[in-house]
Amino acid sequence: MKMKYLITIHFFLFLFLIGIFTCCKKPKENIYENYSWISEIRDDHPRLFFNKKSFKQIKNRALNDEHELFREMKSRVDLMIGQKIEFTDPLVPDGTQNADHMYGTRAAEAAFVYLVSEDEKYLDLSKEILIKLVDYYTLRNENNLNIQWYAFSRINALAAYDWIYNDLTEKERTGIGNPLLHAINEMLSTDRGSVFRKNYGDIKTGFYGPPYLPWYAGIVFHKTGIDDSLSTKLLQKGYDDHTALLKYRSNISGDDGGAASAVLGYCMGAYPWAEYNFFHTFSSATGLDLSQEWPYIPKFINYIFWNWLPGDKLFGYGDANHRDNNLPLRYLHIHLSQMIHFYGKTQPELISLAKWMQTKVQRQAQNTFPFTRFLLTNTCDEIKPQGPSENLPGANHFENMGQLFMRSGSGPDDTYALFTAGGILTQHRHYDNNNFVIFKNGFLTLDAGTRPQPGLHLSHYYARTVAHNCITIKMPGEIMPDYWDSGPALSEKEVPVFPNDGGQNNMMGSEVIAFDEKEEYVYIASDATESYHQDKAKLVLRQFVFLPPDHFVILDRVSSTKPEYKKRWLLHTAAEPMVNTSEFYTDHRGGRLFCKTLFPENAELKKIGGPGKQFWSDGRNWALPELTPDDWNYNSMRWLDNNHDLFGQWRIEVTPGKSNTDDIFLHLLQVGDSSLQSMANSIPLKTDDMVGVRFVHEKKEYEVMFFVKDKAGGKISITQNGQKILEENFSDKVKHN
Repeated sequence: MKMKYLITIHFFLFLFLIGIFTCCKKPKENIYENYSWISEIRDDHPRLFFNKKSFKQIKNRALNDEHELFREMKSRVDLMIGQKIEFTDPLVPDGTQNADHMYGTRAAEAAFVYLVSEDEKYLDLSKEILIKLVDYYTLRNENNLNIQWYAFSRINALAAYDWIYNDLTEKERTGIGNPLLHAINEMLSTDRGSVFRKNYGDIKTGFYGPPYLPWYAGIVFHKTGIDDSLSTKLLQKGYDDHTALLKYRSNISGDDGGAASAVLGYCMGAYPWAEYNFFHTFSSATGLDLSQEWPYIPKFINYIFWNWLPGDKLFGYGDANHRDNNLPLRYLHIHLSQMIHFYGKTQPELISLAKWMQTKVQRQAQNTFPFTRFLLTNTCDEIKPQGPSENLPGANHFENMGQLFMRSGSGPDDTYALFTAGGILTQHRHYDNNNFVIFKNGFLTLDAGTRPQPGLHLSHYYARTVAHNCITIKMPGEIMPDYWDSGPALSEKEVPVFPNDGGQNNMMGSEVIAFDEKEEYVYIASDATESYHQDKAKLVLRQFVFLPPDHFVILDRVSSTKPEYKKRWLLHTAAEPMVNTSEFYTDHRGGRLFCKTLFPENAELKKIGGPGKQFWSDGRNWALPELTPDDWNYNSMRWLDNNHDLFGQWRIEVTPGKSNTDDIFLHLLQVGDSSLQSMANSIPLKTDDMVGVRFVHEKKEYEVMFFVKDKAGGKISITQNGQKILEENFSDKVKHN
């Protein structure tokens, strides 16, 4: 009995001590904070993109599922065996203008082939390239020259060194590694002064220039004995910068998806490498899957979908070059594959949509990181492709991107529109608040201009309000804001003062104050007053109504501080518009647009464009430059053509017949295919406090009215066969999708 009692006492004492220990124990520290993850970095090499353990599966993938890709890589490397490593023009002003920098990528390919084949001739080639490459980097640093706009090939050079590290002698490790580490560090220096065409882009851009490098250099040289203090400093900076980038992009993505720029050539091209490569290398170095801390990435699929026009086209927003308005699909398949690799197990619904999207594009070769597909061992074959729901809304508002997309359906003959307002981004954005683009069988309204580099056209016309379907208010003497440029071509004279186009001076000065989407219509109200100089604009309010499938009603209320400040309503077209009093039509490819000015009642319609006036602003034509071989970017700009239809060849300007402080512009637009002979019959409507339009189309009578005093808003009614099928006021709220 006594023994049983003692056992019981000891048992409860044991539980009591366990409880005290548990209560006093500090909570486990988050491995991703305070650089705790550094202790997880493996001591051995390789550790960049893969490690000894993961390489077995990666090698198997290279020899089997991706054997054709590996064969192509090996063939490229084989062609270099026995050849002299030569740099064609090591002191060229811009390293982007030749392929010398690509030796970094070739070194990585040779190293990878060596690890797979174990043939030492590839090891020797990788070493030889790296030895020559660090001399090249040092030479260009000493002459204050860039390596290349993108840092990708330098990351590949670091990978090559890491991958062959085990097969280098101590002398070789130091002889190659020491100048490589310090050359990379020198590229990060802000004490070098101005470096021509050096990419200083930070986390709010694509993050693919020299600021991208610290993480990779830090991982490779961690505890190698080659300046451990510097490598730790770079490692921590690289982690901090990438974490800040992920936070920034996660915030932009919001509920709907998005990217650090709304220009698809960027966000579907080079931008995603920063995220995916960080995930790959963090995992290979530490064994930790950081990607799951950032679940926003797959939502990007939603954003791509709403941008996708028939024929694989895009709207041409922002700094798109408008050369063909083709979707930049080259990297989409590989980026979707990376999305599948990282998120297949945790977000299967979005990944099924990613797999569906992959069926719409071709798998294309890419030499940015040519080994990437070997890394993608999580193919999630159990997830099958599944397209988007057939019950899609008629519009989607991407609040952070500052864009509202509309569509009548998803077919080749449907109507698609983009409205630009609000948002939190300025990256590659223009002065185009309240702009709209309409596509139906062609670009029926478009953003005008393109982006020559060099050339005044980019900064003096293309990015300005005058090149968009917006309102301008001309205040004499206004100094217009700067916009990024690469200077004039050699054939042009410097023009330091930007033309006064009467446009906006603030990219961020608009707010979507109402948005509603229903089966019968889409309604947007956007106040862009603060986009304009406060000394000239008291109100610039646009209300935009899409009536699927083919009609738009647009009201603009504009108040200037002085009546003599001339107001213009602009609409840009690819082909010459045919004007008849208050109405015009224009064609593009298989589509046709009709537009009728209902107010002001005494409006004047002016057609501007054609050869010598396509890009007219402030009294001159800002034509595309005639580049010569002496211009720094001559070879990349040979596609420039002043007469290209998608650069916008014409525009209509609507102005009031007399000067007023307050003006109202009301337009009815109808789109169709080229067989459309005339637009719907319509009549303007006006009361003491409202204006609007009534028109009939396909046995339905539409009446759309807007307030013209005080608040935004209005009402809509639709009648069919004498019966009202819809009658309601426009919402004054912003609907969330």
